[in-house]
Amino acid sequence: MTEIENEIQKKELNAPRLTPDMLQAVIKSEQYHVFEGSQLTVCCLTLQNGFTVTGESACASPENFDAEIGEKIAYENAKNKIWQLEGYLLKQKLHEAG
Repeated sequence: MTEIENEIQKKELNAPRLTPDMLQAVIKSEQYHVFEGSQLTVCCLTLQNGFTVTGESACASPENFDAEIGEKIAYENAKNKIWQLEGYLLKQKLHEAG
């Protein structure tokens, strides 16, 4: 559980919201690609409905490139896009129910 999620639960903020578990549940698969001759890592997350979201990570100095770190950063960047999409969807559902 993230530090922010712990704080939300501690403060008992229980109104409809997204959780890290909900976000993880919409991810069906992940793929990574590093472009030859570069330090650019791309993560493509395929969601349960077939929609894809990408995240990128680039390293300025080739000497600092680490594939594992690049994948982690690209994954988090892609996941942050899902937060936005799912947040919009939740807000729309609350509006329609409202």
